[in-house]
Formats: sequence, structure tokens, C-alpha cells
Amino acid sequence: MKSSSFPVAHLHEGALKKVQDLEKRLREETGEEIVLIAYKHKNNAQEGDK
Repeated sequence: MKSSSFPVAHLHEGALKKVQDLEKRLREETGEEIVLIAYKHKNNAQEGDK
């Protein structure tokens, strides 16, 4: 069975701004406090193959 790990993604300034803008739009549309979290997919099984 493959296990997966999802470390936090380190976004450049432009990408971070897009995420923050989307959070704001979703808050305005839903009236809820929306927080988006960016992870990068890292498959542990593939690391062992290197």
C-alpha cells in the first residue's frame, strides 16, 4: 500500500495573493470564515525508488 504525505506548499508572492483573494471572495459569498491551505503532493513510495 502506498502512503502519501502532504507537506505545506511554499507559494511565491503572486500565488499566495491569488489564494488570499479567493479566500476573500469565498468569505463574501458564503458569510463564513474560509481558510484555504496549500499542500504539495509528495508520494513516499516514489522517494524510495530514487
